[in-house]
Amino acid sequence: MLDGLILSIDAMGGDDAPHIVIKGIEYFLKHEGKNRRARFILHGDEAALTPLLAKAPRTRERSEIRHTDITIGMDAKPSQALRKGKGSSMWNSVAAVKSGEANFAVSAGNTGALMAISKLQLRMKQGVQRPAIAASWPQIGGWCVVLDVGANVECDAAQLTEFAVLGEAFYRAIHKKAKPSV
Repeated sequence: MLDGLILSIDAMGGDDAPHIVIKGIEYFLKHEGKNRRARFILHGDEAALTPLLAKAPRTRERSEIRHTDITIGMDAKPSQALRKGKGSSMWNSVAAVKSGEANFAVSAGNTGALMAISKLQLRMKQGVQRPAIAASWPQIGGWCVVLDVGANVECDAAQLTEFAVLGEAFYRAIHKKAKPSV
């Protein structure tokens, strides 16, 4: 793989995968900025991915397939994903970030399983009790970051404070603003 932005993709995660995943990468590449040359590590069933890549030349030239026929179902409980998911497309996509091969892991699959696998492999920042899903939402005059958009059903005051700290750090890193308001 070349230097630059490398995304590790769970190509088998989500509804209508892997077709919709390849379509999404093609869309991204079509709208990619001129200064960015993203590359992709696609984790999934090579037999299913190869014909899709044949029809997606931009994605094919910037991708590498890492075969696995193990997937995590949308109905799997996080504990099941941890026990039975090692070697799955989701597990391997996160493992590529852990090993330093990729900058980011992306999955449209089972959110609870992804959070559990990520927490196990990547570990939590010291002092943080729970992971949170962040989203950047457009607003008048720029962007805002919202935590938590789906990982936690119940949170106490301490966890909400942690989310505020994590959201502020995320905003600074992604949106390049030294002192965002919280």
